[in-house]
Amino acid sequence: MGAEPRECVPERPVRGRRVDWRQWAPLTLLTLAVLLGGGLWLAGLRGPAQLVWAAVTVVALVPATWATLRQLWRRQFGVDVIAVLALVGTLLVREYLAGAVIAVMVGTGQALEGYAQRRASRDLRALLERAPRQARRRTPAGGIEVVPLDRVSVGDRLLVGPGDVVPVDGTVEEAATLDESVVTGESQVVDRAAGEQVASGVVNAGAGFGLRATRNAAESTYAGIVRLAEEATARKAPTVRLADRYAAAFVPFTLALAGIAWLLSGQFLRAVAVLVVATPCPLLLATPIAIVSGLSRVARRGVLVREGGSLELLGRARTLLLDKTGTLTVGRPRAAETVVAPGGDRDDVLRLAASVEQLSPHVLAAALVRQARERGLRLAEPAEVTEEPGRGVTGRVEGRRVRVGQLAGEPPEWARRVRERAELAGLSTVWVSDDRGPLGAVLLEDPVRPDARRTVRRLREAGLRRLVMVTGDRPRTARQVAQLVGVDDVIAQCSPREKVDRVRAESGRAVTVMVGDGVNDAPALAEAHVGVAMGATGATASSEVADAVLTVDRLDRLADAVEIARYARRIAVQSATVGMGLAVVAMVAAAAGRLPPVAGAFLQEGIDVLVIVNALRALGGGLRGRDVPPETRDLLDRYAGEHAAVRDVLAQVRDTADLVATRPDAPECVPALREVHRRLTARVLPHAAGEERQLYPALAGPLGSDEATSTMSRGHVEITRLVDRIGGHLAAHADGRLRPDEVPDLLAALYGLDAVLRLHLAQEEEDFFSLGPARGDDGR
Repeated sequence: MGAEPRECVPERPVRGRRVDWRQWAPLTLLTLAVLLGGGLWLAGLRGPAQLVWAAVTVVALVPATWATLRQLWRRQFGVDVIAVLALVGTLLVREYLAGAVIAVMVGTGQALEGYAQRRASRDLRALLERAPRQARRRTPAGGIEVVPLDRVSVGDRLLVGPGDVVPVDGTVEEAATLDESVVTGESQVVDRAAGEQVASGVVNAGAGFGLRATRNAAESTYAGIVRLAEEATARKAPTVRLADRYAAAFVPFTLALAGIAWLLSGQFLRAVAVLVVATPCPLLLATPIAIVSGLSRVARRGVLVREGGSLELLGRARTLLLDKTGTLTVGRPRAAETVVAPGGDRDDVLRLAASVEQLSPHVLAAALVRQARERGLRLAEPAEVTEEPGRGVTGRVEGRRVRVGQLAGEPPEWARRVRERAELAGLSTVWVSDDRGPLGAVLLEDPVRPDARRTVRRLREAGLRRLVMVTGDRPRTARQVAQLVGVDDVIAQCSPREKVDRVRAESGRAVTVMVGDGVNDAPALAEAHVGVAMGATGATASSEVADAVLTVDRLDRLADAVEIARYARRIAVQSATVGMGLAVVAMVAAAAGRLPPVAGAFLQEGIDVLVIVNALRALGGGLRGRDVPPETRDLLDRYAGEHAAVRDVLAQVRDTADLVATRPDAPECVPALREVHRRLTARVLPHAAGEERQLYPALAGPLGSDEATSTMSRGHVEITRLVDRIGGHLAAHADGRLRPDEVPDLLAALYGLDAVLRLHLAQEEEDFFSLGPARGDDGR
């Protein structure tokens, strides 16, 4: 008797990787019988030997005939008919050894196919085996009850114990340490703070924590992944269709050649020899092995493809259409900058806005609250909160009436400049006001994914010839994103109907892939040859109609999937063509009487093993991504985490530059300059020095050479020069007001530093930091 299963973990243990000898029993018995016949033959007992070989042939013929008849009944015509005819022929001409060798050959192919499919689908089976079935739910009386998963409702408070699988999507009620590798493919554990969203299927790698359910079990992330995995394992492998296409020409050719050999020579033996060497294991087994292996590998990279036919099409794709929001961009607004009225305090404005927005469900409200918490601001509890849809939220914070949203009335001059700057930059503006007027504004952006540009380059290298961005956003913003990521064309202000029309037009010229994440993308995803949905919520319309779903919120996994699909398809086609080519040469020799059935059977056995082993190559290889050592990944994570502090200093640099530009004679200019210089020397320059000393040398291997980071080192030199330039002014300046002759050079240094540092951070995040979390495959 085993131990009781944990409440939130699978009731069935995940199987190990031990060899199940029952899967190899038929092949083992057939081989032993053939060897027994060989021993009897060598002992001079030729009659019993022939009888054993004939029995082996019949044993293989019966199931093969039944399978072929079932296919013909379903009006399916495939290459396996040749194997049946070859077995029948050997019995008719009494070439029992040849029949026995064919039987072993077919059994070997089936055993290898079973092994490859079991290995290839191991990750998909693991998803099904570890699905949670129960959950611990807190009761109103303060107790804990174990309930079936289908009884968990939205709003229930659950307890997730150490080692448990998170049963439903929810919000953590206290800090949690999670292993998200099954859902996202990331092998490192992650820390989630109270209030953060957690997907079902991840494993609690730390102490127990409370979870408030935000979705029921059927609509949660893991349920969606399991449904896709079940479909992926249940559907027919795509390469069977590829094999049937080859069979359309190969089977008639084989039968014609066998008939001609019999007709011209008058020897039925030659026709049987042709059928023996034509037995099509390369088509029956090698090509499905390659594609099923590809399905497994993309699943391990965080991409679930519904069926092999979609993987085959993905490997042939030439055109890619991408939605912008949530696909090329993060899809979640981020506070890019906080601008305040003259004499205002940036942290205080953000704190007031976030305090009011705590009770709002709006996506912009979540961005403000998240930004305030990241900066360590202590939020106050708001009172008298009211929300007017489309206009904003009003509430009382610490006795002050604060409004967050649109700006009411005629804006002052500084606010007009902020509005113009935001429009030019494609940013959204959230105004923060009190009874006296606007206090400041928070500029929000939907940042481009750090891995987007690198992914676009990899997609081009993988064979995609045309990349088009389709979006409903404004033309200016759409063009800015398109230039950043490097797509060929951009279509802005595109309605769902227009997206469908565009996909249909592109699909008429080449195999087309559409990538999107929203409900409005669902029609276009359904229209494309291959629709790919970002994120596996399992309940959105886009995931339901898509042919593939990215279960991790990383665009680079799409490039992985395309590269693996092309590689698997190339291996499948290679295995089929090489196997058939060798078989045709042997068939011609057999038709000419140069290859008797027994020798042909042994030769075909060698051909089959060759192409099947070649097909197993699809279990690895094909990825262009560079492998990054674990210690380098740790450095990338560390320095990427420091960018938030650098951006905080950068915002102060811009504010100080604006102050010097608009009010150079103000008494607060010099103190502001001294403070920003202090923060630059305390945070930014040590960050740059650490990257030069540790990170850049570590990246030389993964990036190919030391020269790969040389331009970034030049950026550090320029940043240091500009900081020193500001420091030089301050060292030669007594406290007081700025002199008019100092202002132009200070502005050049401040605005120059703002531009150089912003560009430098973006380049690091795109070229270096996007390498960091790319884990989950075998690395080959």
